[in-house]
Amino acid sequence: MTNNSISKIRHFPLLEEAKLAEMDLFHEHQSYVIPDYLNNNLIHTLRYYQNESIRNYHYTRQNMKLSPQQVLFNMATGSGKTDLMAGLILYLYKEYNYHNFLFIVNTNSVLLKTKDNLVNKNSDKYLYKEKIAIDGKQISILEVEQFPRIQQENTIYIKLSSVQKVSEDLFVVRENTMGLTDYERQPVVILADEAHHYSANTKKEKDDENTWEYAINKILNARNDFEQKNLLLEFTATVDFSKDVIYNKYRDKVVYRYPLSKFMFDGYSKQVKRIETSASDEDKMLNVVLLSQYRKYRANSEGVTSTFKPVILFKSSKVDVSIEANAKFNQIIGNLNVRDLIKFINRQQLMDSNVSSALSLAYDFYLKNEGAMERIIREIKHDFDSRNVLNANDTSGNMLEKGQYQALNTLENPNNLYRVVFAVAKLTEGWDVLNLYDIVRIEKGAGTNKNATMAEAQLIGRGARHYPFELMGRKSYQRRFDNDLSNTQLFIETLHYHTMDEPQYIKQLIGSLKKVDLPTGEDKKTPPIEIKLKSSFKKTEAYKKGKIYYNEVKEVEDEWFNSIAKYGINHKADIIRCLNYGSREVSYQATVGSDETKIIRVEEFDVRYIKKAIQRLEFFRFENLKKYIPLLTSIKEFIYDEKWLNINEVNLFLTVPKDFQLKDISPDDILDVTLALLKEYEVKFKSGYIKQRGTKKFIGYPINEYLTNYNKRVPAYDTANMFNENMQKIEAYEIKDEFYVYEKAIVNKLEYELIERVKVHVNELKKRYQKSVYLLRMDENMHRESVKSEKLKLHQYGSRENRAGEITDIHIQGFQPDFILFLEDSDFYFQIFIEPKGMSGERFISELWKQDLLLYMADNQGEMEFAANEKNVLISGVKFYTKGDGQNTIERLKSL
Repeated sequence: MTNNSISKIRHFPLLEEAKLAEMDLFHEHQSYVIPDYLNNNLIHTLRYYQNESIRNYHYTRQNMKLSPQQVLFNMATGSGKTDLMAGLILYLYKEYNYHNFLFIVNTNSVLLKTKDNLVNKNSDKYLYKEKIAIDGKQISILEVEQFPRIQQENTIYIKLSSVQKVSEDLFVVRENTMGLTDYERQPVVILADEAHHYSANTKKEKDDENTWEYAINKILNARNDFEQKNLLLEFTATVDFSKDVIYNKYRDKVVYRYPLSKFMFDGYSKQVKRIETSASDEDKMLNVVLLSQYRKYRANSEGVTSTFKPVILFKSSKVDVSIEANAKFNQIIGNLNVRDLIKFINRQQLMDSNVSSALSLAYDFYLKNEGAMERIIREIKHDFDSRNVLNANDTSGNMLEKGQYQALNTLENPNNLYRVVFAVAKLTEGWDVLNLYDIVRIEKGAGTNKNATMAEAQLIGRGARHYPFELMGRKSYQRRFDNDLSNTQLFIETLHYHTMDEPQYIKQLIGSLKKVDLPTGEDKKTPPIEIKLKSSFKKTEAYKKGKIYYNEVKEVEDEWFNSIAKYGINHKADIIRCLNYGSREVSYQATVGSDETKIIRVEEFDVRYIKKAIQRLEFFRFENLKKYIPLLTSIKEFIYDEKWLNINEVNLFLTVPKDFQLKDISPDDILDVTLALLKEYEVKFKSGYIKQRGTKKFIGYPINEYLTNYNKRVPAYDTANMFNENMQKIEAYEIKDEFYVYEKAIVNKLEYELIERVKVHVNELKKRYQKSVYLLRMDENMHRESVKSEKLKLHQYGSRENRAGEITDIHIQGFQPDFILFLEDSDFYFQIFIEPKGMSGERFISELWKQDLLLYMADNQGEMEFAANEKNVLISGVKFYTKGDGQNTIERLKSL
């Protein structure tokens, strides 16, 4: 090892000592528990790493040898540094009697955001509960310009200011400002956000920032002669410890580090992919619109609430370029028509090597829906109308000149209709948008040097924040779909950065991404691999004469859709919902929080709220509703008829905190609940209106017509996938054993595990089924272009119909289990459907209907009907195969 490499090894004594204490089973620090008053008073439950950071800070406060006045929390963008600040304020108030907190930052945009977080109770982004209580005493948080000389009990005072103003007030004596004596009088905690701005990198910055640094240090040291000293807590995601001057400043002050790569690995971010293209700016604009709108359709089809609104950012380097790009964009949307759009998509698909995986999914969707293209274009023109495009072209980066701050920081709000933002380079710090899914680099005038790519990397890092959209009535603050093998679900948890395909620039960009610890990958297609049937299998009687069986479907007449129940909507007279009163942050896997709640009836709920919600939701206009409820004669019938909403018989109950009273529930709260209810119904009306349903008659399809050679790509992986060992990566495996009918299997780890498990029992099965024992992989790629492949799907049937002829659990759409175990002896022809499934999250729960169908087939084989000449056929299914055979699927296979 060279002397140079030795000199670059960075040790942080404070952090290392805290880690040692955590690892020492007999250290008194092991018994420390995060105080209940933190999570009881914060809107969001602290994440594990935020708990760790507080534990580390507590350790340094308790350790008299350490106990530094100044500490640094080096934590990734989007990891919740402001949540941590909110918790530390309560901690230092309760444990060390600090009442005065000075929050400083270098930009007004961050300042305004933090006001919403810490002192503005009316903001959606306020981080405390409405009532803060510690040890039975109610605590008030007051924003002040000066810390009062006489201070009230049970009160926390917060002064929020730019570092520039604090510095100026310190050295220029004026009335009604805080001078040095104010910081000497009473102990103050300084919360310094974006702290990397307070250390010098260049000579010019050094002159300016030393003034800030000097001012901060004057305040910090103002009470060094007192027992209770002032404290400085610094927070930043960006700190360059490779520079000796920075490392030497902070080496004994770093109390916690949580890098961006770990943040992404833990699933608290979106995935990040680059789409590198040589397309013009105009083509990139149309591509990203198609991608963004497909993302919206994809989310809605997955059951994500209809308020899901993916946002696009077009990033330019100069204001005039951005204004010009904005005008071009409006022109593209205004001129969009069916003929030109189909022509554009076909031309893009011809350039297959340059089409990203995501764009390929989008193109396929539009071409398959060519018949609905007029409607799709109308929706694109509506969503991307110039009124829904926000031009934030201020060169200062503080987002205030044209009053855009509120719009830019409420993009997740359903009432905010903006889908597109045009901005110059500095829209970075302080911009907390979560539903940003596409960033497009406008090439005209764009720089390719280190400074340019570093700014891009930082912007991508901010855009990578996870969007906690609601699915199946629950929000998730971590990615749900890392194990999505088709990328169709993961698609709604992925940020795409659209940039140019130029080797030197890409090399520079990747270097900058690594510098900020942001792993990404290129969104591209890998070369297709040919999957061939084994020649030995083609010679068998099973291949030549065998069949695979699926149940037949029958047409569903419009007359069948005569009630809300036919769409799988369980519309009860008593509707129980949860009031969104600032719910805690939990992952999708977490159990229900421990807050005590109660259920109260909302006596004021009546038809007025239904009518107001219907007015706001485009889907529920009669002409739209009629498309999915063909028997409906009027909106009045939909609202009042007992077969539909039957509103006069409906009671609304809300789950609320135990101290809530009926008077605390506002009309807006009731309307929000009603809107959410109808949005859920919208998804079910759309998914439930299917014109075919399954029957108990099973049809045999010749194996030699449906099992063929086919091509498949191994997906390219990126971001967390690159270093997440638990990721169900798809890979190509050669399988020489004769029981598997293809030469190769392109499968994930779970599917390969199933193949290996079956392999162990092949000889045992052959003793019982002498003629054939084969495992068939039923891949959706086998007949991508063939309409007849639609026949190879299972559909629900049978006793799900009640006595009234209603299907109580609607899943009319078919599905294709991934594997068929094909068994044959002299008497029986036995076919068993097997579906591997990762056993976690909402996706597993939402697909349990498939397992129910497989088990129904196993338990009700006598119901099945076959052709007259097919009397010895047995069709069955088993529970989902899960990791490690957690549901004993293999044992069930052996016993069938």
